Amino acid sequence: MTAEELFAAAMAEMPLVAVLRGVRPEEIEAVGAALVAAGIRIIEVPLNSPEAYESIARLAGLAGDDVLVGAGTVLDVEAVGRVAAAGGRLVVSPHCDPAVIEATVEAGMVSLPGFFTPTEGFAALNAGAHGLKFFPAEAGSPAVLKAMRAVLPRGVPVLAVGGMTVEGLAPWRAAGADGFGLGASLFSPGMTAEAVGEIALRFVGALRD
Repeated sequence: MTAEELFAAAMAEMPLVAVLRGVRPEEIEAVGAALVAAGIRIIEVPLNSPEAYESIARLAGLAGDDVLVGAGTVLDVEAVGRVAAAGGRLVVSPHCDPAVIEATVEAGMVSLPGFFTPTEGFAALNAGAHGLKFFPAEAGSPAVLKAMRAVLPRGVPVLAVGGMTVEGLAPWRAAGADGFGLGASLFSPGMTAEAVGEIALRFVGALRD
């Protein structure tokens, strides 16, 4: 299964991205297993985490073809190559950089760049992005996203990222968010794998309901 096919399947099954900022290599496998058991199918390790590439490599070895694993906070083309070498198949950025997007697509990985305006969104899509990350969502609103969804291509997945809570998913979903990135509301350094899994179950349950 290609990375793009895995992304489509994961979004159809459970459109949540676990963002494990600050996770350490020695805990990544336990946390990753707890997330997968809860129903999460997309996991992102931000590159400003300790030894992020090592965590990506360990998680990729654990996940196989059932889970899309990759990196967040990918800021340049060099990092794209290192993510691919570590076994990552997903590149998430906080910004829209056509060079990063193009390098990601050329490497056969899924590109999810950040955008906050229609201009950035269309620039990302023109560069080949597979989906868009509306970020930081807490600086916008569901109404803003709804307005942009009126002009963005219907088939493009848009994920709302930033400040998501279990109770707050419904308004974003109604506004056109296809999925969500879960950061500090799901994981913070020092949490046990069990605690992360329990929170993940609540988010998964909210979407399934």
